Amino acid sequence: MKTGFFWDEKCFWHFGGNYVSVARVGGLVQPLPSGGLPENPETKRRLKNLMDVTGLSAELDCRSAPAATEEMLLRVHPPHYLERFAALSAKEGGELGLRTPFGPGGYEIAALSAGLVVAAVESVLSGVHENSYALSRPPGHHCLPDSPMGFCLLANIAIAIEAARVARPGLRIAVVDWDVHHGNGTEAIFYDDADVLTISLHQEGNFPTDKGGAEDRGAGAGLGFNVNVPLAPGAGDDAYTYAFDRIVGPKLRGFGPDLIIVACGFDASGIDPLSRTVAGAFTFGAMTERILALAAELCGGRLVMAHEGGYSELHVPFCGHEVIRLMAGSAIIAPDPIEARMRAHQPRGKALAFHRGWIDEVAAVHGL
Repeated sequence: MKTGFFWDEKCFWHFGGNYVSVARVGGLVQPLPSGGLPENPETKRRLKNLMDVTGLSAELDCRSAPAATEEMLLRVHPPHYLERFAALSAKEGGELGLRTPFGPGGYEIAALSAGLVVAAVESVLSGVHENSYALSRPPGHHCLPDSPMGFCLLANIAIAIEAARVARPGLRIAVVDWDVHHGNGTEAIFYDDADVLTISLHQEGNFPTDKGGAEDRGAGAGLGFNVNVPLAPGAGDDAYTYAFDRIVGPKLRGFGPDLIIVACGFDASGIDPLSRTVAGAFTFGAMTERILALAAELCGGRLVMAHEGGYSELHVPFCGHEVIRLMAGSAIIAPDPIEARMRAHQPRGKALAFHRGWIDEVAAVHGL
């Protein structure tokens, strides 16, 4: 089978029950009966359930993987951070940064999530799979080396990249992040690195509110190897595909990666509670078709998707199913039940021209 699918039920057991959405329980903020953060297991579990029900899972090589080792984690995260995280995890859990609560065993689950991405990358680089998808949870693209944030406890993609580069010195890797929130953690870790191209398409000023500007292009040897594409609120299908054709494709071709990794968040969905964009499953499908074509053109099809955000329990499964179906070249379609609604709310006329003009301005920053 050409597509690997890495997942583990234990990743669904991570929880942060001391929140109601993005506010902490306390004072006049009442707890919910179900508890917790928008980042909850159901969006991911329902994606896997949908794949099982449609039969898509049977067309994939579904497997788990070992947790990332301490040696792997230490290539990205300093000892003091891992020690504090592990100590709280061994007790009752806690919270180390901004909106990153975890329960007992949270360290081990986060290391397993990172391990799924490590294994997905290795399976593609070693030729076991042409492409692979890691249903990683908790996510990782906001996590800084010594500070977690935004539901992210370990920098999953960065950990996988460093593991791959130890085994294969000189490897050039591109990260395309289409989560609706800026991939600030991945950016920070590779900001001065010319061998890792980081591209983030995100809603401007969403989260983190002070990161993700088009002017942030890297530093030192990495100048020009960090690309931010902040999209205006209301961006829809055309904005995402136009940004791909106008910016992502040219930057990838200029870089020449050996592997492409997508930070695959589905929170640009038009009904996601934490964004104000109007992407549909068809949008994620269109981006997937483009990134598959670019991977085939540039690096022998070597492509890894690492699951990040996405908080609509209804919509994430259908968006994810379409992405994975296209990766596998499957004919099994799970029709999006709200596609008509998403298409009806796409920007048109002057709004469409505004979004394209905005993207043209970002492209100009990068000389495109």
